[in-house]
Amino acid sequence: MWKPSKPPGWMLASSIISIGGLLNGYDTGSIGAVTTMPHFELTFGTPTPAMRGFIVSFLMLMGAVPAFFAGQLADRYGHLCIVMVGSTIFTLGAILQGAASALPMLLVGRALAGLGEGLWLSNVSVYITEIAPASRRGMLVSIPQFMAAVGICAGYFTCYGSIKIDSSISWRLPFILMAVTGVILAVSCLYLPPSPRWLFVGGRREDAMRSLDRLNIPRVEVERDMSKLTARSESKLSTWQSTRSIFQRKYRLRTTLGLFVLGMVQLSGIDGVLYYAPILFSQAGLSSGTASFLASGVSAILMLVVSVPAFIFADSWGRRTSIITGGIGLSGCMFVIGSLYATNSVHAHSGSGRWFVILLIFVFALTYCGTWGIVGKIYASEIQPVQTRAAANSVAQGLNFFTNWLVAFATPIFLARSSFGAYFLFGGLSLFTLIVLALFMPETRGRGLEEIQDGFRRPSVNPARLGRKMLEGVRFRGSPSTANTGSSIAMSGENPQTDTGSSHSITAPQRVATHTV
Repeated sequence: MWKPSKPPGWMLASSIISIGGLLNGYDTGSIGAVTTMPHFELTFGTPTPAMRGFIVSFLMLMGAVPAFFAGQLADRYGHLCIVMVGSTIFTLGAILQGAASALPMLLVGRALAGLGEGLWLSNVSVYITEIAPASRRGMLVSIPQFMAAVGICAGYFTCYGSIKIDSSISWRLPFILMAVTGVILAVSCLYLPPSPRWLFVGGRREDAMRSLDRLNIPRVEVERDMSKLTARSESKLSTWQSTRSIFQRKYRLRTTLGLFVLGMVQLSGIDGVLYYAPILFSQAGLSSGTASFLASGVSAILMLVVSVPAFIFADSWGRRTSIITGGIGLSGCMFVIGSLYATNSVHAHSGSGRWFVILLIFVFALTYCGTWGIVGKIYASEIQPVQTRAAANSVAQGLNFFTNWLVAFATPIFLARSSFGAYFLFGGLSLFTLIVLALFMPETRGRGLEEIQDGFRRPSVNPARLGRKMLEGVRFRGSPSTANTGSSIAMSGENPQTDTGSSHSITAPQRVATHTV
């Protein structure tokens, strides 16, 4: 009798820890809709645009604080421990939000949820990066983004269904479901294997080997790189030294790239679209609250559909390809929507302009979900060396939280004052991000983590020459491939003699994936 084969441990662990992405997406998909529900307004009053933006964005503002040091805590206590603590705090915040009877209590709940999410969000991606084989790293690190799309979809449709409940349960139900999911994530962390790299660097070789066995990583692959990682574990930095070191010359470029990528992709305006989709659709002409909620839910379903091939082919598409094509699509959508509003071509009850705006909102969200939303987190994690990966990613995630807060807080204020200004602003920022990353972003597709770090330690390249070579493709120095698209990974300020921060790859450093966002 045929029995389905058991998936490898690294796939199971990556999928379970990605519940964190589901939680993040669920809050994103539900909170903006919750603040527009009639019974929410009966409980707390009708919020002004500024107050609505503050309620929605307060979670991100509070999340930025612990995100800056979550990586340092993970260096000491382990990624799973910090994810468990963070999800527990998040659950307490969700309970307070669901039980709130006054605005201060709701805001305290949002604050606690933000503190918890700030602790675990960056550690989810780093944990997956450290347990993933190189040939599957892109796919695995994209699972949290895929789960975020699932969460956004679930959040929208939870609100679409609960708005019909004629009581305060209509807006409390999303928070109740959020709390239940938070408990599941916290408990799951007790049963997952710790990161083998974290154990190796901490000198716990036997524990690391047991963890590798649970993850089903073949010993033959591990032995090829064991000596390199063991040598690097001897130069392990302390918790706070890793934070100070991320801006040293030998790490500065990698840190700057990670900060820029995770910060600027949010300034494309995606959170404005996701949090306030019902308001955007109402502004475009869907006057019924139910209709705008349904349109938001449809956009979430389409985002989920797009996430499937983006997830499957994350190790087949180049990082630069995703950034460039995504940037063109995102900036183009924003500029066209802004132009339609600026020329008074959008009318609430007639004309094709409103339908064109609605279509472009869909296209914008789908483009982000299939490109920038996935590649940003993958890239920011894989370019960092093991000694500073957690610290650099936590700082980048803190900046990500801050830019999320800025967009979520400012969007309703912008929309109340100008129908087109926000679209031109986000379009311009997307175009700027596209240009900078097209010039200075090295391709990392299919490279082992060790090989990526070797490339960063090569002598620097003149940025002016880099721009001229962008389209013809500059390979990693020392790479066997001569046709790899993208700029050279060896760039300004990297010191080949003093960088002991390279990370270990479970697979052989020279192994190039057959699939590669």
